[in-house]
Amino acid sequence: MRSASIRTVLFGLFSVTIAACSSGASTPAAPAATTAPAAPAATTAPAAAAPAATTAPAAAAPGATLSASDVGVTKDTILIGGTDPLSGPAAAYGTIPKAADAYFHYVNDNGGVNGRQISYKYLDDAYNPAQTVPLTKQLVEQDQVFIMFGGLGTQCQTSVRDYLNSKKVPQVFVATGATTFSAEFDKFPYTYGWQPAYQGESLIYAQYIEKNTPNAKIGVIYQNDDYGQDYLDGLTKGLGNKADEMIVDKEANDVGAPDLSSQILKLKNSGADTLFVFETPSPAIKALVATSQAGWKPTIYLNSVANPVPYVQAAQKAAGDPSSVDGIVTVGYLKDPADPGQANDPGIQQYKQIMSKYYPDGKPEDSFNIYGMATAWSMVDALKKAGPNLTRQNLLETLSNLSETDNPFVYSGIPVKNTSSDHYTIAQEYVAKYDAGSSVWKPISQPIDVRGQIKFP
Repeated sequence: MRSASIRTVLFGLFSVTIAACSSGASTPAAPAATTAPAAPAATTAPAAAAPAATTAPAAAAPGATLSASDVGVTKDTILIGGTDPLSGPAAAYGTIPKAADAYFHYVNDNGGVNGRQISYKYLDDAYNPAQTVPLTKQLVEQDQVFIMFGGLGTQCQTSVRDYLNSKKVPQVFVATGATTFSAEFDKFPYTYGWQPAYQGESLIYAQYIEKNTPNAKIGVIYQNDDYGQDYLDGLTKGLGNKADEMIVDKEANDVGAPDLSSQILKLKNSGADTLFVFETPSPAIKALVATSQAGWKPTIYLNSVANPVPYVQAAQKAAGDPSSVDGIVTVGYLKDPADPGQANDPGIQQYKQIMSKYYPDGKPEDSFNIYGMATAWSMVDALKKAGPNLTRQNLLETLSNLSETDNPFVYSGIPVKNTSSDHYTIAQEYVAKYDAGSSVWKPISQPIDVRGQIKFP
């Protein structure tokens, strides 16, 4: 978002990935494979009203001769693999690879990437690391994919990180903000995150609250796993020597807990006037409902993983009180396809046209879909910049120096970049407040940049 338009354009912001796969997730009888079919040659791309920066990368120059460059790459195709929760407790996130696939189809219909077509094969791991591991090995050893792309869940992706790095298979743009994926690039050089790190998000909250409500008494409800702890660590580090004074209580909960009333009552009775909710969507809804039912009216900060409007609306409906969610604070970095104030944005128009043509069963207003398309755009950009002689090594070199300011689905002014010493690909976010009357997030700050400030572990 351009700074001049912050006061007039409503804000949509979604980090949209969950943090930790559940090892207890239900296991389907047979994981389903979804492979992107080749796009018909006669199918034309939608006429997007976007500037040139948003169009698909051009094909190779006429007369250029392409040959197989590396595993998973032929003169005609690039085979990309992934694992995602198409079923199970996190099936709502299964739309992310489908939206990415839609963008790949769009690119294929516009000449592909340096003359090659992208074939994207993603398998259902049901949000369970016990399935992520064998499915990843299947894609690498049997299907012989060029790279693994996306892949949702901290524990799911951590479970295969050692394996992929040992096999020298790039693990690109994992769909989790776990700080480890950006911070430990020296140890895992084949692994790249994309979305803002959870500790970076918490650091933004800390800076904002210290500036605007420095006397706040903070209560934290957080998921009792690496994901929740990552967020909590970021907030504690961000508040520095004020953390012990400002954080008056912390209450943990299991992700599958049926009710969070006891934790919320403890936080209320602690004297906290500010509540941080560090949860995945389902427990976040329970926390918001329990807060309303307790008659507690703290200032609420809701982490970005749980901030898509449908979840906030679900909490509002369950609580039976619109005021229960009005004024909730969060952060974000993506454009919002559900915001009527952004309807004329070229990137939003292109996104909706691609969804209509290549993923007609998808919901264009679903923020998970624009996330999937945004990561696919960056993936195509990196593949294009790696050149026609595509190898894993030159792709890694490209990713290490990635610099994008024109991703049409990311807010203008927020860069997508890496350097040889910094792999926090997105390190800026806006702070926004929820308006229950219009069901949109409205910006209340300029972008806050925490690049170089995140300390890990």
